[in-house]
Amino acid sequence: MLSQPHTKYRAAAPVGLSSRTWPDRAITEAPRWLSTDLRDGNQALAQPMDAARKLRMFELLLRLGFKEIEVGYPASSQVEYAFVRRLIEEGRIPDDVTIQVMVPAREDLIEQTVQSLAGARRAIVHLYNAVAPVWRRVVFGMNVTQTMHLIERHVALIRRLTDAMPETQWVLQYSPETFSAAELAVSLKACETAIAAWGEGREIIINLPSTVECATPNVFADQIEWMARALARHPALTLSVHPHNDRGTGTAAAELALMAGARRVEGCLFGNGERTGNLDLVNVALNLYTQGVSPGLDFSAIDEVRRTVEHCNQLPVAARHPYAGDLVYTAFSGTHQDAIRKGLAAHSEGGQWEVPYLPIDPRDLGRSYDAVIRVNSQSGKGGIAYLLERDHGLVLSRERQRSLGGLAQRVMDAEGRELTSADLLALYRLQHTPYEAANGAAAQAQSGAEAA
Repeated sequence: MLSQPHTKYRAAAPVGLSSRTWPDRAITEAPRWLSTDLRDGNQALAQPMDAARKLRMFELLLRLGFKEIEVGYPASSQVEYAFVRRLIEEGRIPDDVTIQVMVPAREDLIEQTVQSLAGARRAIVHLYNAVAPVWRRVVFGMNVTQTMHLIERHVALIRRLTDAMPETQWVLQYSPETFSAAELAVSLKACETAIAAWGEGREIIINLPSTVECATPNVFADQIEWMARALARHPALTLSVHPHNDRGTGTAAAELALMAGARRVEGCLFGNGERTGNLDLVNVALNLYTQGVSPGLDFSAIDEVRRTVEHCNQLPVAARHPYAGDLVYTAFSGTHQDAIRKGLAAHSEGGQWEVPYLPIDPRDLGRSYDAVIRVNSQSGKGGIAYLLERDHGLVLSRERQRSLGGLAQRVMDAEGRELTSADLLALYRLQHTPYEAANGAAAQAQSGAEAA
């Protein structure tokens, strides 16, 4: 690594939006969700989904409640084209669900893409082209004027082709790809060009992607608020964002973008996508849920969702992944266990959720409390007492908690493993059965004496 990284890497420039309003806003309703698991997520897989896995993923997205789904990139391969046709021809798309397909600004691919949607009730054609300086200069060798002509020509082509198929309700989505690295004035010009070519007053989605996340989330929020103000005069326009996660702050960028004026969010389940991934829609949706906002998506069987996604993507979901990982509701630390045990005991059904260290009730997502507290060498007497009371009905005095905790600690230090509830019960019996037997005999004798 360089000792002077500024000689190689340029810091992102601030927008300078002195009158920004997004920091004082709160998210009070769910955005429109667009799942791009079947397109952006799929193209990031070492082994893209076959037809069976794609269909299984599509059906999962429907069960979860997605109303807009990007189902593929039909001009990229016969598999992609055939999948879109299958959904339409077999009537697999519910009336309240809109499918979306993606296409770059190329005439031959646009014609093929629009044809793939023939017969759909409603469809979104997602057109994109890169607008940032390094792409214009290095990748395409085009200036700003040439870039605008490219947009105008290809949007006009989509309009002509879709106007010839009036049986479908058509929506254009335009993405100035690489928006996060482009000059705002150029991005705005690109969007205005697309709107004009599509036709003022016709439904359009302007999707602003952080194709590569290259700044802190507050900078992205400033970019979104700047664009939202500039595009506010178009009533048929929906402002959408498509965050990536290169800096590990995709979720924060999406949430701040919603505060800044975005009304629609694109991403994948559990954040699959190229490089470090797309925005994790599960993360954003359940963040809203824990703030008392219904996300409009149903993750009440989170483990089933995770298993299906792992099967379709052939990728694991990490044990510490927010909300869905195997260990995200588990406490090994003694101080955490004690606080959780007391919080669960104090919680009343139907009341406000205020359990320390658990921002969400695991039962809301189909999890039980069985794995919330597990005992290892970092645990304390409170966790041991909780497991024995929950699983075996044993209520230990503080003296017995300390005594059994010391024994369990010595066993775990010697064996280097966690102890299960059954292990703890065995240790309890080993340590306390003789004592309890003696006390039991004394109590029985006392009872007999009183009866006599």
